[in-house]
Amino acid sequence: MLLLAIDTSAIASAALILDGELLESFATEDTRSHAEVLASGIEGLLKARQRPDAIAVGTGPGPFTGLRSGIATARTLSYVWQVPLAGVMSLDALAWDVVASFEREQRTASSFIVATDARRKEVYWSQYAPHGGLLEGPRVGAVSELPERLPVYGYGAGLYAEALADRVVPEFSRAQPQASSLGLFAAHQLAAGRQLPDTTPLYLRESDAQVPGPRKRAL
Repeated sequence: MLLLAIDTSAIASAALILDGELLESFATEDTRSHAEVLASGIEGLLKARQRPDAIAVGTGPGPFTGLRSGIATARTLSYVWQVPLAGVMSLDALAWDVVASFEREQRTASSFIVATDARRKEVYWSQYAPHGGLLEGPRVGAVSELPERLPVYGYGAGLYAEALADRVVPEFSRAQPQASSLGLFAAHQLAAGRQLPDTTPLYLRESDAQVPGPRKRAL
């Protein structure tokens, strides 16, 4: 199965997964140019290839504008190509990378937290079991609200390294959710016969945009 994975919860990224293996991917470092680069990046991945059999898209948590770019693109492509579409919580992509690092480095696995930047001096975070199973989250809040003593992986940990001290895992201190890991996670779940969620976005807090009130009378 050829799976197209898309994630814009932090950076813009897309990947092709063929039968559970990463085929090709792209990712930006900019967290504010999703709409400008996503379509051309996907077009480059699919050049001279058949359309994918399914699409998986990161549902956040993430900022409104960036997250909408990825989800809207995935929904449009799914409709045009008439292929199945599923959502994946973006923090699960980081958790997939963490568990892979346990196995690769033959380290003793332990429960852990992944955290990304939520701005406003807050982070998006979830807690996972040693094998990657979700235990708590996703949530948004200050780093002081994170469960104590557990190691923290991800860009959100790097931003608040001073407050988290030795709980930050240095090699993951700049890590963001990416479509390559998200796609591998999705392919693994589907191969195991597990159903993925829909594409409802996980914003976790209200938008800064407000509906204008009635105009005041001049006189």
